[in-house]
Amino acid sequence: LVNPHNPVMSKFDIESGETAARRLGLEINVVEGGTESDIEGAFAIAVQQQVAALQVGSDAFFQNQREQIAALALRHAMPTISSTPEEATAGSLMSYGADPIDVYRQAGIYVGRILKGEKPADLPVVLPTKFNLTINLKTAKALRLTIPESFLLRADRVIE
Repeated sequence: LVNPHNPVMSKFDIESGETAARRLGLEINVVEGGTESDIEGAFAIAVQQQVAALQVGSDAFFQNQREQIAALALRHAMPTISSTPEEATAGSLMSYGADPIDVYRQAGIYVGRILKGEKPADLPVVLPTKFNLTINLKTAKALRLTIPESFLLRADRVIE
């Protein structure tokens, strides 16, 4: 699920999804949702295409629509994964992404360095190093899915 109103992020999400799908021998279908009603339509298309699971793009719009997306996913019995723990808390099956606290801490360090006189162009690019996995067992139960114990042990947070 990508937001067509944010083509840069959509392109990134699609390309990373395609790369992962190729490695796993899977096929992806892209559905678009840039408004509340578009999201409902995207789920209808995904159901029609018999999509097995939905990866929600990392666009901030979807974070704002997390409750709608979780409700639609449950209604259509479609497991969803997103990038922020808040989306799993709202009812998505799971989330995996860069730890937002760590990202903000890194941003603060950069701001501090710039305020002390360093040129932004001279600063190295820093990629996230800490990631969070959140699993919502209530959603798994509602979807009649069993999450392996070995996977649960790797989670940073399990919602029961």
